[in-house]
Amino acid sequence: MDVRRADERYPGGDPAAGITSRHAFSFGPHYDPDNLRFGALLACNEERLEPGAGFDEHPHSHTEIVTWVVEGELTHRDSAGHETVVRAGDVQRLSAAGGVRHVERNDAAVPLTFVQMWLAPLDPGGDPAYEIVRGIADSTPYAVPEAGAMLHVRRLSAGERTAVPDGAYVYVHVVRGDVRLGEETLGAGDAARVTDADGVDAVAVTRAEVLVWEMV
Repeated sequence: MDVRRADERYPGGDPAAGITSRHAFSFGPHYDPDNLRFGALLACNEERLEPGAGFDEHPHSHTEIVTWVVEGELTHRDSAGHETVVRAGDVQRLSAAGGVRHVERNDAAVPLTFVQMWLAPLDPGGDPAYEIVRGIADSTPYAVPEAGAMLHVRRLSAGERTAVPDGAYVYVHVVRGDVRLGEETLGAGDAARVTDADGVDAVAVTRAEVLVWEMV
């Protein structure tokens, strides 16, 4: 188990433009050859956009982009013609495939916080695709077969225990609250990279929300 703390994330974004980013993996000018990916996961970015702020149209390719809104509303538009507002509890996925362009903005009057995760597809190329699942439930894993991955959402009450999936690669990201994972206690923004996970449990120290990636 490799624990990475919130304050170890690479800073990014453009604070003067209302964009604050924190990157868990090597990203942009923060190149780290020892921190390029874990399993299929290429990025786990915590983003905060002030009202009216956003990312102008930009390209992606050969990436599965999964977004989880923590608070606020995210406006998404892409070159394939999709335009949606993503809210807390929704899972959004943009399959960039052979290439797509998109815009991400906070058009609301309150700050927006979201976690965006990029995964490498098993087979690059193809046509872009888009999907949004509204109000995903704890007991309903979200599959990303294109990357050989499954996202599990865990909303836990204080003292509640949940099993972490067994798997070759398991990535645990704490969205909010405090969680004990094995002998480690993780707080908001902390993450654990578990290789060959077997019989690992997570116990909520406080009320908590956790994202767990199960990858082959």
